[in-house]
Amino acid sequence: MAANNTGDTASVDRDGDALVFAGAIDRAAAAGLWPSASKLLAGAQRIVLTKVTSVDSAGLALLAELAARLRAAGAAPQIEGEPAGLSELRTAYRLTSGLDFPGTTPTP
Repeated sequence: MAANNTGDTASVDRDGDALVFAGAIDRAAAAGLWPSASKLLAGAQRIVLTKVTSVDSAGLALLAELAARLRAAGAAPQIEGEPAGLSELRTAYRLTSGLDFPGTTPTP
């Protein structure tokens, strides 16, 4: 778990093939979530954001990197949920709904 500026404790857990995030994923939380999320990543297929209250640009960077690592491992990650801030940031950074840049392919 990672505390963030909003007082909303962010967390990540593994549930079957899903990384399940909760709380606000902001700059402070992203740094604390990275080690836990990295350890839980192997074999994941989904990134579940239904319990996330908001995402800032640092949170988006964390989620996009996790999705990229899943793609590099051969998965086609599904992103579930649309917390506050995610849609706007995806548009601003020109990311697909899978948190990838259009037209890119994972490198081995």
